Amino acid sequence: MEIDRDHGVRLCRFANLSGFDRLSHGITTRLGGCSAPPFDSLNLGQHVGDADDRVSANRRRVWRRFTAAKPVFLQQVHGNAVHVIDGQGNPLNAASAGAADAVVTDQPFHLLTILVADCQPVMLFDPVRCVIANIHSGWRGSVINIIGRTVAVMQKRFGCLPADIRAGIGPSLGPCCAEFVNYREEIPEALWSYHVSNHHFDFWAMSRDQLLQAGLLPGRIEIGGLCTRCRHDLFFSYRAARRTGRMAAIIGMMPLD
Repeated sequence: MEIDRDHGVRLCRFANLSGFDRLSHGITTRLGGCSAPPFDSLNLGQHVGDADDRVSANRRRVWRRFTAAKPVFLQQVHGNAVHVIDGQGNPLNAASAGAADAVVTDQPFHLLTILVADCQPVMLFDPVRCVIANIHSGWRGSVINIIGRTVAVMQKRFGCLPADIRAGIGPSLGPCCAEFVNYREEIPEALWSYHVSNHHFDFWAMSRDQLLQAGLLPGRIEIGGLCTRCRHDLFFSYRAARRTGRMAAIIGMMPLD
């Protein structure tokens, strides 16, 4: 994963998604905005207690990094609902796609946006069918395999072949900091193999394996490898600060020439 800077905003990008001309993607850091502590400074979440005018100003700074397109936000609820934006007059073709934790589209000019502060953002792109997806996979989403469900929706609705799909797992809690003291009550025993030490779990490996189980090829899965709690200087982390801001994971397409 690479971090670049333009217009004062830093974006983390996946190498395996950066080679496609019509694809635009990035994950923001906490740097380069106008919000005051504890939301300093590029907070993009409107639900965390920050001033609305500062969040709006921060969002404008970020949108300038992307080709003119319409941001699409989800009402993230840690569930397994996957919303689809299609070309058939789908009512979700709007700024808010309702209560869900993943969104899929084959339509250009939509910036699929996930807000995070420790949870995993997972981006998917099928360059053959020209379909994109963005997933909010916190630990609850990992337990119910929101990733596998999203790949299945891409297959069923758009005819995607999993072997064609590229995936990027973004900055989030690493195995160093994903501590679950009550894991015996919270995490099914079938997933205890990802228990790495004490009460820590490797959710990056879990997400990679869920992508593999869904049919993706190992060489087309990229793990960002940046822990949001360890790099609290660079990212917002709910585990580190509780009252804090949110980064945005964003992916969109331009139309074919």
